[in-house]
Parts: sequence; structure tokens; C-alpha cells
Amino acid sequence: MKKFFTLLFASAMLPGLLWAQVTLQGKITDATTKQALSGAAVRLDDGQISLADADGIYKINNVKTGTHQISVSFVGYHGKKLTISLSNSQTFNIALEPSSLLADEVVVNATRASENSATTFKNVSKADIAKNNFGQDLPYLLDQTPSVVSFSDGGAGVGYTGLRIRGSDAARINVTINGIPYNDSESQGSFWVNLPDFATSVDNIQIQRGVGTSTNGAGAFGGSLNIQTGKLADAPYVELNNSGGSYQTLKNSLNIGTGLINGKFAFDGRLSRIVSDGYIDRASSDLKSFFASGAYYGNNSLLRVNVFSGTEKTYQAWNGVPEDKLKTDRRFNEFTYDNQTDNYQQDHYQLIYSKSFSDKISANAALHYTKGRGYYEEFKDKQGFAKYGLDTLFIGTDTIAKTDLIRRRWLSNKFYGATYAVRYQPDNKTDFTLGGAYNEYDGDHFGEIIWARYASQSGIRDKYYFDSAFKTDFNIYAKGSYRLNNISLFADMQYRHIFYQFSGYDRNLNNVAQDDELNFFNPKLGFTYFINPESNFYASYAVAHREPNRKDYTESSTNTRPKPERLDDIEIGYRIKKSWLSAGANIYLMNYKDQLVLTGQINDVGGYIRSNVKDSYRNGIELDATFGISPKLSWALTSTFSQNKVKNFVEFIDQYSGPDYDFVGQQKNEYTKTDIAFSPNYVGSSTIAYRPIKAFEVALLSKYVSKQYLDNTSNDNRKLDAFFVNNLRLNYNFALKGVKAIELGLLVNNIFNELYESNGYTFSSIYDGSISTSNYYFPQAETNFLVSLNLKF
Repeated sequence: MKKFFTLLFASAMLPGLLWAQVTLQGKITDATTKQALSGAAVRLDDGQISLADADGIYKINNVKTGTHQISVSFVGYHGKKLTISLSNSQTFNIALEPSSLLADEVVVNATRASENSATTFKNVSKADIAKNNFGQDLPYLLDQTPSVVSFSDGGAGVGYTGLRIRGSDAARINVTINGIPYNDSESQGSFWVNLPDFATSVDNIQIQRGVGTSTNGAGAFGGSLNIQTGKLADAPYVELNNSGGSYQTLKNSLNIGTGLINGKFAFDGRLSRIVSDGYIDRASSDLKSFFASGAYYGNNSLLRVNVFSGTEKTYQAWNGVPEDKLKTDRRFNEFTYDNQTDNYQQDHYQLIYSKSFSDKISANAALHYTKGRGYYEEFKDKQGFAKYGLDTLFIGTDTIAKTDLIRRRWLSNKFYGATYAVRYQPDNKTDFTLGGAYNEYDGDHFGEIIWARYASQSGIRDKYYFDSAFKTDFNIYAKGSYRLNNISLFADMQYRHIFYQFSGYDRNLNNVAQDDELNFFNPKLGFTYFINPESNFYASYAVAHREPNRKDYTESSTNTRPKPERLDDIEIGYRIKKSWLSAGANIYLMNYKDQLVLTGQINDVGGYIRSNVKDSYRNGIELDATFGISPKLSWALTSTFSQNKVKNFVEFIDQYSGPDYDFVGQQKNEYTKTDIAFSPNYVGSSTIAYRPIKAFEVALLSKYVSKQYLDNTSNDNRKLDAFFVNNLRLNYNFALKGVKAIELGLLVNNIFNELYESNGYTFSSIYDGSISTSNYYFPQAETNFLVSLNLKF
């Protein structure tokens, strides 16, 4: 009877218990503009948290009836604390007042294209990056954006990776981090292996295609990546991000932040490690990095210090796979020495200050310092002593002129300088910015023999070559826009001055002492015509110049030094944005004068350097659209149709003869209107995302790249075949008590097991009248997977 009455009592009380838990929901808006504040945080005194969605809607279930304290916060707004009494489910809307805290966006505004500017660009948000961030490098996370082709030496997207935009390689893509140049001053490339897991610390990226707006650092000759690191978090947080999968790939990352302390201070940090064996045999990576940031938010001012560093040890796979191995052993790596590795560390320091003087004038300035040092180690057999400045050995009756050895080739450098920008907006029609930068690079190149079968007269840590380089880069730009009814006019003028000097002896023991001084003027003009509030038409004309790189100088003389390149870029486009559609279409005409390409020609010092081709061009049409087919289904598409041509190309091939392969000269071949190397005529991507429930999304990511040639001869025997690759991505998010969010992810790459290569190189020679061509390729991974578990507190 006791159990019966207990059960009867519980049954009677059950409806009351159920009704004692209610739902609190509502909308968070800007008190002035009435716009929804997506991401605003609502916290209940029982520990439950809800973040407002894209429409500003928050919702908290299973709230006990009674009196509660709730707090609402959002970056850039004054927080609110409220007391409410709940007896049943309620809708409670909240409006927040903007605060005087200066937004982090002002740091990069000076070098970015605005929403309606006459520039072709794509913005990538933190959420977009996070969905795809399973530990692969940044180029792979940007692979679905227009005109981008990514590739990896190791084949799995970890380690040495790169991307091309409109066929232009890393040396022609300007990269800035918080407005500070990242490209290497000498090679002009960007090496993502030195920034492992940097994507986790990125808030957003703007990808400009073509010349784009004036920026700091090297001139953009195909595109720009303008990267902004993390902004102020609205609350303290701790995140543990973990992923792993095929080829023993594993990523671990710890992220912490304080949110705003006493309304003034904020600190954020990240510690990461990524390891992978790579798809190619022995193409392993061991990558470590950290990111630390501290900020002071004053009334209308912001002071931020960023310190970040990356260190990498990567087994070399940069020679690729010979063509004859692709069908029998596509994971082949010709290196077998157990420490055939690349080792490098790069430390970055940024001090950024921004100030809003009034509602019309604002400014920002930054000091930066980067220290890099490292080496690659390699085993070389049968090396002539003379190549290392060593004497021939005479032991008894034996003459020894060659030896097996292990060498290290070092790079140690410093890059430092300052950037600034002042913005003046007297009214809603006029926007003017004056900005610029001064940077210096100081770098040493040297080599050591750390082991030799026969050491000759070499000693421990002797340097068999040493040369140093010094480069200054100064630029100043002024840009402005003026709105006249439905037309916005745009002008951007930049002056850039470069001084480059180096001395000493290079790895071939040649004296490389030279200096050069260059001055460039880069004008840009354009307009945007606003058809209606949802769509606009734009057109622009821009000029860019670019200096030769280190090798172009060191392996030539002042008599054969190549000339700088010039690019004239015309962009014509249309943009439309509706609730269910965001789309753009543009035509580009990029005409090069004196573009630098490899021809195989030997110059007066015996070097194979890039040569200027008088006329070449890239013309194309780019399409980019995202359709909201339904609340649960979306489809993002990109397509680029292009022609990329060298009007007149001359190829030089070395000729040899006799049993000792004596060099006898070069054969000259002339071509007309050939394709520029690594420039596919079509690049397309598709992302179909389906969200059956709010917490779960499944997406199919597809990429098609048409054939590409390995050189500028349009020879079908020297090409990369077209490829069509599909990836499957699953993301599931939920929360538990005490855990803000639990994110589960699965990424299955190349689900149809496409065998393809996305990069390579070629060279030819002639022996006794018979031509021989060697093609090397970088195969990409077959079907593989990565899983992730991210915990947010």
C-alpha cells in the first residue's frame, strides 16, 4: 500500500512538475538601428546560455518557474542585467545600446574592399573557416572560393601546401595579417607550413582577385589574402579542439580567452600541435604553434599586442613523383635518408593601435617584428670537393675528389617595420584614407657540412657559403570614394619604393654582390552604380608592378637581370543580394607586360632564371552564387572560365653529346599564343549543404579543375590532367550542462577515390639529337577521412 500511495502521489504531482519548467525566448536587437544582433549571448542564473541566431533569436528551454536573473552581452554593446519573473513560457525581446569600444575591424579597414566597392572580392567568415578546419592548412580551407586551386607536397593537406588564384602562384599573391605583410621579402612567397593551425586564430579573411586595393607589402599580381585574427570575445571561454584520421594525422588545440575584464582588458591564447605521416611515403610533418593576444579597449581607442609563432619539421617531399612511378607507386618518395627534413621556426610580434578622434576621423598604426631561422638537411652522394671550396685529397697513391656528405642550408632573417592609415569620413558620401608602410628585411643564407665520408680540410660548423641580403620597402597610398546619387566614384593611388642589396657567395660559390633600386606608381580607378538597394554594377582599372625575386637577381648579372613586371587589370562586375540569394558575376582582363616566366635559357653567369615575356594575358568570367533553396537546404556555386596566354614564347633546351654528356649549347623553340603554365581554362566548385535539424548539417563539397600545362609550351606531354574531387562533411553541435557546445565533425575527402595530381614540374634535354622530357608530379591523397571533437566551455 505504501508503494501504491507513493506512486499515486508522484503521478498527481507529475503534471505540476512538467508545468514548472517553461521556455524563455526572444530577439536581441540594436537599440538604435533595430537590426538583429547575431551571436549575442543570453545567460540565465542557472548556468544555461543561448546565443542569438542569424535573426537575433535566442531560446532557453526547461527553465524553472519563478524569479530569475538574466544577463545579455554582445561585443561593441553595453551589457544588460535584468530580473524577470516566469510563471509560464514567455517571449522577452531585448535591445542593447552600442558602446564606445572601438571595434577590431578598424585595424584592417584601410586595406580592405568595402561591401559595395569596385573591387572583385570574397569574404570568408570565422564560421565558414571553422566548419572545414580539421587540421589541414589554410589553402585547403579556401579551396571552395572562386578561382582557387590548392595543392600539397605531401598529398594530404598538411605540411607544405599552397594555392593559386586565377593561375597566379604564391609569389604573386599578396598576404597580410592584420594589415602587416606576410610574404617573404626575397622569394615573395607565403609559406603556410610556418603557421600551423593558424586558421583557428583567424576571425575572417577577405580574398581580393586581380590587383585589388592598395595594400602593404609585395604587389598583388593575381590576388590578395587579407587576414584578420580573432576579435574581442563577448565572454570568457575555453575550447579544446581535437581531430585525427588517415595517415596518422592528429591535431590538438587549446584555446582560452578572458572576454572583457573591467570593461577594458581582454586576453586570448592558443596552443596547437599537428602531426601527420602524409600521403606520400615519409612525407611526415611535426608542427607546433601558439598565438597570444592582449588588448586594451579605451574610450574610442584600442591597443592590441599579438605574439604568435610556428615551428615545423617536415620530411622532404618537394621533388615530387616521377611520371613513370605514378601508375606503379604513386606514393613514391626518392629521398631515403632518415633526416631528410626541413626545419624552421618563425616568430611574429605585432603592436597595433587604433584611435577614433571623432565620428569623422579615425587612425591606426602598427609596429611589427618577425624573426625566422631554420635549415633543410639532405644527404648528397659523390659530391665534388670543388663545389664546397674544399681541396682534393691525396691518400697514398689514391686521389679523392668526391665524397658522400650531409649538408644543411640555413636561412636566418629579420623583418620589421611600421604601417599606418588615417581615415576621414566627413559625411555619408565621402570616404578618404591615407596610408602606407616602411619595412626592412635583413637575411643571411649559409651552408654547413655536418658529416662527410672524406672531410678534406673542412671543420665543424664551417660555412662553405655565406651571403647576406638587405631590402627596404616603402609605400604610401591615398584612396577615396564619393557617392553621387546612385554612383560611387573610387580612386586609389600608390607609390612604392624598393631598395635591394646583397653580398657574399651563394650556394654555387658565385659572388652575388648586387644592388637595385626601383620606383613604382600604381593607380586604380573605378565606380559602382547602385541599381537598387539589393544590386549594383561596378567597373575598375588598376595597375600593379612587381620586382624580380631573389633568384632572378643572384643567378644573373646586372647585364642580364630581368626587368620588373607590370599588370593592367580591368574588372567589370555585377552583385545582387536578396534574402534567398547572394550572387556575383565579373569579367576580368589582366594584361601583363614583361611577365617573368621560366624559359630554360642560360644567362651570362650560367643561371636558369625567369625571363621577361613581352606580352601575356589572363581573361575570364567568374560566377559566384549562394542559393537559399529552403530553410534547410543551400547551394553555393563558383565557376571560372578563362583564357591565359603568352603571345610569343621562346623555349630553350640544353643539348649534350658524347660519353661524358658534354654541354654543346641550347636548342631554341618558338611558340605563338600558348597557355600560361598552371592556368586551367575552367575551375568550378559546389557546396550543397542540408540541415535536417538545426544542430546537424551534411554537405557535399565538389571541385573540378580542367587540365593544366606544366610549362608554357601547351605540350600535351607535359600537363596535369583534369580532376573532379568530392568531399563529404558532417557537423553536429549540441550542448550539455556545464559545456557550452560540443561539436562533432567528419570530413571524408575524395569520396570517389579520384587519382589526381594538382601540381608538378617538367624539364627537358637533348642528347645526341634525341630529346628527353622528365615530368614530376605531386599526387594527392586517395579516399581519406578526418574526425573532430571540439569542446567549448
